[in-house]
Amino acid sequence: MAHRFVRATPIRDRLPELRTRLDAGDVEAMRPFGPALTAALDDARYDPATDEAVWVEEDYCSPPLAQERTVLDDYFTDLRIVESDVDPETGWDRIADLPGLWAALAADA
Repeated sequence: MAHRFVRATPIRDRLPELRTRLDAGDVEAMRPFGPALTAALDDARYDPATDEAVWVEEDYCSPPLAQERTVLDDYFTDLRIVESDVDPETGWDRIADLPGLWAALAADA
């Protein structure tokens, strides 16, 4: 297992649907990646300097995030792995000062 440090540009008009799917447990029910993806997206941050969502994703795929992209590609563009094997605590610490993705986007609405 590896943890990926991920950045992606949110498709803002699609994110309410993603939030609904996360809250309803639809993403979490996807196996095997759903629980990890749900946790990562729930805690995702927003980088106002780049207009990107940022998170650390637990990943078992080769190539990285292959399964998760079945969800992510519907809600984000320019998805990129900034660091392919990051210590999860260190990764989250690097973005701890950024606002939460969901709160930041709700404030923009």
